[in-house]
Amino acid sequence: MMLVLSAVIGYLLGSVNTSLVVGKLIYNTDVRQYGSGNAGATNTLRTLGKTAALLVVIGDSLKGILACLMGRWLAGETSAGVYAGEYLAGIMAVIGHNWPLYFGFRGGKGVMTAFAVALMLSPMAALICLLLFIVTVAITRYVSLGSMIGGAAFPAVAWLTDGNPYLVLTGVLLAVLIIFRHASNIKRLVDGNEKKLSFK
Repeated sequence: MMLVLSAVIGYLLGSVNTSLVVGKLIYNTDVRQYGSGNAGATNTLRTLGKTAALLVVIGDSLKGILACLMGRWLAGETSAGVYAGEYLAGIMAVIGHNWPLYFGFRGGKGVMTAFAVALMLSPMAALICLLLFIVTVAITRYVSLGSMIGGAAFPAVAWLTDGNPYLVLTGVLLAVLIIFRHASNIKRLVDGNEKKLSFK
């Protein structure tokens, strides 16, 4: 029962899409109507600027962290060293971000929330993947490519640094969610039409 409750709370927290809340409440703008149409930090940066994007980064991170904390508290240690409620709530927070209940199931791509969840589950692995993301974006200026490489690397890095099979399985699910949500970006990358991030 506590695992089910953890999943529900994780999804409801994830459904609070910060880019849509910030855009509509502060800027009277739905970021899904501009740029890439994605309700996430990168499109918020391009559409509304740095301050709005920073608020989105903070909000999307906090909900992933809160979801994990709630899952851990509710379900506790389900077996030796395993907090299934935390894993489940974290995954559901990302699903909620991607398909939010409160915003017609049209959300973002879940990268920032997934990173926050990964940071809660395995800080070392998450930071290594963050470094991979930064290096990829610095070299290519493709945020989408950096996100996919960082996400795809997490299960392998988690296995090498932690070895917990439940953590690795959670990492695989997070990676699948990230890559699946970037399907349109993959097509644009192949076609050479993906937008690059400006460092100006």
